[in-house]
Amino acid sequence: MEGGLNLRNWADLLPDALGLIFNKLSLQETLTIVPRVCKSWNQAVSGPYCWQHINILDWSSRSNPDHIDHMLRLLVTRSSGAVREVTVSGILNDETFSFLADNARSLKTLQIPRCNITDSIVEQLSSKLSTVTFMDLSYCCKISARSLSAIGDSCKALVGFRRNMHPIDLKERWPQVEEAVAIATTMSKLKLLELAYNCIDTECVIEIINRCKELEFLDVRGCWDVKLDQDWLEKRALRIKVLGPHVVDQFEGHSCSDYSDSDSLFDYESLDDDDGLWNDDDDDDVDDEDPVGGRLELRIYEGFGENYGNGWV
Repeated sequence: MEGGLNLRNWADLLPDALGLIFNKLSLQETLTIVPRVCKSWNQAVSGPYCWQHINILDWSSRSNPDHIDHMLRLLVTRSSGAVREVTVSGILNDETFSFLADNARSLKTLQIPRCNITDSIVEQLSSKLSTVTFMDLSYCCKISARSLSAIGDSCKALVGFRRNMHPIDLKERWPQVEEAVAIATTMSKLKLLELAYNCIDTECVIEIINRCKELEFLDVRGCWDVKLDQDWLEKRALRIKVLGPHVVDQFEGHSCSDYSDSDSLFDYESLDDDDGLWNDDDDDDVDDEDPVGGRLELRIYEGFGENYGNGWV
């Protein structure tokens, strides 16, 4: 070729290479623009190469709940059983969770905050999640210690677990001592654990620290009934970085006993019901999308995931 240039045709790239490239695009671009470029790109998007890591958290956080379940089923089906990560907010029901579990033979990371699954379906299907190493069940108000025990008994490879609660989602609060006990007795290999704004006490945290011998990071921000002695931590838990319970915000100093079942400031679980699947992508006013959740979730430590590390951001 003139000038010695050897131009390569992008259409000739291997599907797995195309998948790595397309993963850098938005969900909308991957599903609506890429398939129209050429036949090979359409085949790559339609196959499993783009969907081994399904992370639609941002999109699902501002989408119609019905669209979330439909999209998740579409993408998991395209993965052909090769999906290694599912990160999505607001799964509607047990049926969708059952569909995920049936396609989880390669799954390593499962992050499904704000989902509406129940104890019965988790107990029934937890054995299908045995390959999972990191799980996020934050703000899932319909599950209890029963689910956590089932997960701990089935997911022996679990090294990261996130069970944060919202500081002002008060109407759904209940004492979570049994959940802490379930974690301590069934998840002994945990390295990273987040329990922000849980209704637990000092005894619960000490039990977790004593039983989870490999624990490296523990988040107990907003767990106001936890009083950890610094000298004890230095002597007994040198290997563990503990974040909290102190955190500077307007919720500081409120223990779980300060609230009744009728206390509620916001309808936290309400989601956008816009009929357009992509309409929210063009809306830059994030305060209108989630008046509570978006601003108050503190992501200080991001070491979780399939390739977790010890980095602060």
